[in-house]
Amino acid sequence: MSNCLTLKKSNCKNCYKCIRNCPVKAIRFSGNQAHIINNECILCGQCFVVCPQNAKEIVDETEKVKVLLQSGDPVIVSLAPSFIANYEDVGIGAMRDALKKLGFFDVEETAIGATIVKREYDRMLSEEQRDIVISSCCHSINLLIQKYFPAQLEYLADIVSPMQAHCRDIKRRYPNAKTVFIGPCVAKKDEAEVYKDIVDGVLTFEELTKWLQSEHITLEKNMDSSPESRARFFPTTGGILKTMVQNAPGYTYMAIDGVENCIAALKDIANGKIHKCFIEMSACVGSCVGGPVMEKYHRSPIKDYIAVANFAGERDFAVDQPDALSLKKQFMIIEHELPQPSDAEIEAVLHQMGKYKPSQELNCGSCGYNTCREKAVAIIQGKAEISMCLPYLKDKAESFSDTIVKNTPNGLFVLNEKLEVQQINEAARKIMNIRYASDVLGEHVIRILDPSPFISVMQSGRDLRDQRVYLAEYQRYVEQTIVYDKESRHLIGIMRDVTDEETEREKKENISKQTIEVADKVVDKQMRIVQEIASLLGETAAETKIALSKLKESISNE
Repeated sequence: MSNCLTLKKSNCKNCYKCIRNCPVKAIRFSGNQAHIINNECILCGQCFVVCPQNAKEIVDETEKVKVLLQSGDPVIVSLAPSFIANYEDVGIGAMRDALKKLGFFDVEETAIGATIVKREYDRMLSEEQRDIVISSCCHSINLLIQKYFPAQLEYLADIVSPMQAHCRDIKRRYPNAKTVFIGPCVAKKDEAEVYKDIVDGVLTFEELTKWLQSEHITLEKNMDSSPESRARFFPTTGGILKTMVQNAPGYTYMAIDGVENCIAALKDIANGKIHKCFIEMSACVGSCVGGPVMEKYHRSPIKDYIAVANFAGERDFAVDQPDALSLKKQFMIIEHELPQPSDAEIEAVLHQMGKYKPSQELNCGSCGYNTCREKAVAIIQGKAEISMCLPYLKDKAESFSDTIVKNTPNGLFVLNEKLEVQQINEAARKIMNIRYASDVLGEHVIRILDPSPFISVMQSGRDLRDQRVYLAEYQRYVEQTIVYDKESRHLIGIMRDVTDEETEREKKENISKQTIEVADKVVDKQMRIVQEIASLLGETAAETKIALSKLKESISNE
């Protein structure tokens, strides 16, 4: 199978929306990136439609078609009948005029090929003894049966699609022509690639629109009509049936759209519950007008159906019906099955996901798989990762954060913008003598703390860091940090109990004060003693001086 769908890895945000919407789970997750599993994909294009990051890309063949135009051979467009729903009020004549400006030789409607195909369906039912016939117009349905319901392959109508029938008819009439199909489908790119030499290029409506815009070509709002255009109904649910005669004896005719509904029908066929019927199957809900590259990217089923119905005529196109043998198409089984793990292996993975009993298997589908066991099988097959389980991640994150919150010695509490307590841990309750968290949860913070600093932080937007305060009511000293988280619009309070530190500091201050006082007293006493000694020494010195002076005088007189 060709790689019609690719992935822009830088855009993938690991949201699992593609796997949730993939009907066959053909997407593998590895390294936080989605990867399309080509041999399992049925190219329904749902991952392209639902991806919110536009990470899925359809391979663009615009340059390939431009090369065809430069070849010198006439290049003729087979235009899918859903164009009338995509390009509002633009008829086939206006489309032909615009496309000729791009260099195409001519433009015809794929509905011509649809006429050939529906006539062959009528012949098959009336002339061949078949139990069940499934239409083979939709390549995604063909791939679904080839890959996932090989036992039902015998019921798939073994004839070409309208695109192939029309392009063959073009090449019969213009032997050297090249053909380009333009439509709303991803799978047609693969069909053209697999069945060589019928369709030389495939463009989506989106690719065509971009090309027209780059060449500054405007589609004229000009409707036309043709009574010979009944097959224009083909791109709607039940559109194939609407064009058929439906007179094969004993047959029931029915139309089913959407891959999930088609899978359910194929399972009923496999179980032997359905017989003698013609089933029109379309992968897209609403059939081709609900295709993945109807470039408006929104579903307008009623409006689109009315647009097709108003454009369709009452009679068949005038076509030369080829012989039945030339319309045959072989469908081969496409092997893709991976080995199925044992129950023990599945149980082991479920245990890794924290699921030890059936009641823990929530089957919530957030990972994209319908059940936890399907997810476990995908993990074993290398298609999924354990971390894709949202309840597992939630429980793990909550357990981890709860462990931190419960065991940190710091008091933690969270307030909303109304200053109501949303969360409080045990350490904070211990600081503020709160017995149970339920006593304060939902209550205004004023019940337990002064709200002023919280209001200040919220209004200023500036966090408060390591402010030491005394909580008189609780007779505790704390270092308080208040942070305002603008994204969650919550205030986070962190308290470190520093009562012991503060008490120790006060003790040291008291000791220092007492030491200073004692030192002062000692100094004072010492000074008094010094002064007294000095005084005594002064008196003795004076008396000695007087005595010596008298002695000197007496000696001098002699």
